[in-house]
Amino acid sequence: MQTDPIVIVGGGAAGLMAAAFASGQGVPVVLIERTRKGGKKIVIAGGGRCNVLPSHVDERRYVTASSVNTMRRMLRLWPLAEQRAFFEQTLGLPLVLERETGKLFPASQRAQDVRDALYGYVRARGVEVRFDARVVDVQPDAGAWRVAFEGGERLRAAAVVLATGGLSVPNTGSDGDGLRIARRLRHTLHPTYAALTPLTASPARHAPLSGISLAARVYVPAAGFETEGGFLFTHRGYSGPTILDASHHVTQARAAGQPLPAVQVQWTEMDAPAWEALLQHSGGSVAATVRTHLPSRLADALVEEAGLPPGRTHAELRRDERKALVDALARYTLPVTGDEGYKKAEVTGGGVALEEVDPRTCESRRHPGLFLCGEVLDCFGPIGGYNFFWAWATGRAAGLGAKAKTPAVGQTTGV
Repeated sequence: MQTDPIVIVGGGAAGLMAAAFASGQGVPVVLIERTRKGGKKIVIAGGGRCNVLPSHVDERRYVTASSVNTMRRMLRLWPLAEQRAFFEQTLGLPLVLERETGKLFPASQRAQDVRDALYGYVRARGVEVRFDARVVDVQPDAGAWRVAFEGGERLRAAAVVLATGGLSVPNTGSDGDGLRIARRLRHTLHPTYAALTPLTASPARHAPLSGISLAARVYVPAAGFETEGGFLFTHRGYSGPTILDASHHVTQARAAGQPLPAVQVQWTEMDAPAWEALLQHSGGSVAATVRTHLPSRLADALVEEAGLPPGRTHAELRRDERKALVDALARYTLPVTGDEGYKKAEVTGGGVALEEVDPRTCESRRHPGLFLCGEVLDCFGPIGGYNFFWAWATGRAAGLGAKAKTPAVGQTTGV
């Protein structure tokens, strides 16, 4: 009698890892991907280089509305060193550290190599890959599962892994199908929102500064949030790692119809007291002093916004002018009015409540034989490989869990 396959819905990072660990030992696995090639987010990640992993994982930097303890248990399913070993030793894909960012990239600096290595690996393990196939529903069926495709085709499955992603970058195939399926199966979904997305300002006051990038410190005081790193001016607003990591505080408020929290910037390593001291003990032009620490266009814009007349010298600087300039340099409030939404978001915030999956296997507590992993779950981390780390860890757990549920295999612990 032919064994029903494990069906994995979604051929991105989490789905590919689920396929890698569900396959083998004669277990039939079918990987369903709605796009023509799959793994599109892998290919575009890191500017086409794919930051496969972070070099260090700080669990405190992950965000969830679910149980933090459950999230931490899931993050520890597959330690960083073991994940790196899988890519380097199992896939034969050496990783190199980018020291200034702490990210691990493929030595080739080609994201395509990561995607190809994963697809090559699962195919070599006997996984049937079906592209251009959209799953529209998944339902339990007499101890098994019935997977329904667009166009009417149905497939019986021994277990199903939902690895469909969320709502971010919809042109990669993430349009919320998995979230809708999970909701129909009575899973609790925390409200979703765009995360790691650029922020916008209307009117775009700083459009003339577009293209300027620098290291800065960004705060969201109302949330007690602080981060430092790259900051980028865009034609529509602001981007860069610091802004992306802070953006969910804005997008959550916007989605809830609440006032947007203030986003403040300290433009250099110098805080307010340091700028105060420098401005009191310098000579010559105030603008020239500021330009020694900031890109010229930004320096001039901040001096102007602080209300200083052109050519103001330190000797002429009034106390109120100095205070306004210090605020602009060390506590600048960005004129944020919105965000770029899911179109440019790197991940989706919210999703299936973590309490509704087994933290060891990612199996649904509501429906035995259904597994959920990756972005469909209520968790995301900062940029820098954190979200791939989550996808690899939960994808592996879901694949192993599904494999253990198939009668032909029984319990197993690895590939």
